[in-house]
Amino acid sequence: MRFDSEEKLANASGEIYSPETPVHDQDGKPLASNQKDRSLSPGLTLLFAVASGLAVANAYFAHPMLDVMADDLGLSRAHAGLIVAATQIGYGLGLILLVPIGDLVDRRKLVIVQSLLSVLALLSISFSFTGPMLLVSMAIMGFLAVLTQAFVAYAATLARPSERGHVVGTVTGGIVLGILLARTVAGALTDLSGWRTVYLVSAFLTLVIVAVLYKLLPGQEKPVEPMSYPRLIGSLFNLLATEPVLRIRGIIAMLIFANITTLLTPLVLPLSAPPFSLSHTAIGLFGLAGAAGAIGATRAGRWADRGFGQRVTGMALALMLAAWLPISLLPHSILWLILGVIVIDFGLQAVHVTNQAMIYRVRPEAQSRLTAGYMVFYSIGSAIGSSSSTLAYAHGGWTGVCLLGAGISGLTLAFWGLTLRAMPAGSVRALS
Repeated sequence: MRFDSEEKLANASGEIYSPETPVHDQDGKPLASNQKDRSLSPGLTLLFAVASGLAVANAYFAHPMLDVMADDLGLSRAHAGLIVAATQIGYGLGLILLVPIGDLVDRRKLVIVQSLLSVLALLSISFSFTGPMLLVSMAIMGFLAVLTQAFVAYAATLARPSERGHVVGTVTGGIVLGILLARTVAGALTDLSGWRTVYLVSAFLTLVIVAVLYKLLPGQEKPVEPMSYPRLIGSLFNLLATEPVLRIRGIIAMLIFANITTLLTPLVLPLSAPPFSLSHTAIGLFGLAGAAGAIGATRAGRWADRGFGQRVTGMALALMLAAWLPISLLPHSILWLILGVIVIDFGLQAVHVTNQAMIYRVRPEAQSRLTAGYMVFYSIGSAIGSSSSTLAYAHGGWTGVCLLGAGISGLTLAFWGLTLRAMPAGSVRALS
């Protein structure tokens, strides 16, 4: 079934609904439809952003705590990046195996069940007592943290086509803020009562979010022609093979997230060592600097709706490359690092939102699978950046990290330039 604002809706039993016919799920909840006058309320959009931010923060709490987590469980500093890598591997598997289910079932029920399972995973992390147990728990938590992408696809489906970029930008803004503020919260709680408290607090907050979601989220109609789960997963790879927008923007996502994790993963190591010797609370505050940059780029979705997506991408990628110059000056002044973090996070957010605004134009009936395919690239990039950056720091210090990050940025900018003409016109034109 192709969701289109002008089409009538049909349920799984074949009944046809006109735009005026009220549609409800089996629990009496109003179903989300693509009616011509449909729009996503600001309040519900904000709920999506908050829930997405909390879900993704679970995958990033470890960044400013890598040293204490590794020391507590007997992992060497050189292998501390495995904690993040395990999370991203789980996240990648979740993108392939969990996110596409949103095109098959009621997304409301899906996100509630995933949220409850996430609570169990967070408790498992907080009570881990060996390195292997922690790594397995982190991988499971990453597997379930793809909940955040289910929220993005859910919101994109509810939004009007002409507002989709803006809605995706707002929800993605919540995600990026969750990623960045996770460092601040984790650092403060670690200094206050230890790293395990971070995951206990998150488990409690997730339960609160579940209650709100259960109360407010609308249900969704099932597809007219429901497909089997194996066929659904197979169709994900078909989308990757047939949609150039998904492939091109996916590779860009892989590179920009390898870039940002190259910065964030080893950052705790120089800041916690002399001459800075910062506390975990102080290190976590760098998330606030990144948040300022991310907030500044939340309008990227509107720019993409107006046909400026390629221009925004080029400028944002150039900023990400330029940001590595002040970042490399960290040994001279910590203020240079703050400037670099603001700039690089602005560029990341702008490109990420623009990417999603473009791919969601391709196949409106496959929002969850498009999200999954796109974010698989993100997960691969994050795993590469997190695992390689700690090795770069171990062998080349902060200079080695900066050279690696600048190299990834330059490669991303070159790839974008080489693929400009390969992007289909429908993915970049303005929407009325």
